[in-house]
Amino acid sequence: MTAHRFALSVPATPTAVTAARHQAVDAIKGWDAALSNEVVHTAELVISEFVTNAVRHSEADPVSLSVRLDGKALRIEVCDVCPEMPQPGLPDPYSESGRGLFLVVVLTDRYGVEPTAIGKRCWAEIDLPTSPDQQIAFSLLSQRSCW
Repeated sequence: MTAHRFALSVPATPTAVTAARHQAVDAIKGWDAALSNEVVHTAELVISEFVTNAVRHSEADPVSLSVRLDGKALRIEVCDVCPEMPQPGLPDPYSESGRGLFLVVVLTDRYGVEPTAIGKRCWAEIDLPTSPDQQIAFSLLSQRSCW
């Protein structure tokens, strides 16, 4: 499988979230890889959550998004200039926000946050099914989710 990469820098504004998500998902769907709908939908959720958090907590522009497909996994990274490291967890049941990173951790195969010279990088990886049996199992597992 050919390696693919998408990168975008956006201002730290609420309208940037929608634009970044749509552009990244359009790019992912346009790659000549046979990505399942489940992988694309999970990527869309991760992109939305990471960019939303970066825009909400960033002290300044820019917020950068990159998506890379290498044949084994789809990796999503968002960098911003806020040095505060997010902590995923379960929010209070009455909270109106705070569930996004928990969903990212649950739905992806690997997740991390690391400091950079000017802020932080949040990343997540979604493993791609490598065999037809894994694709069927992944599809069945997705159907059992609460979507």
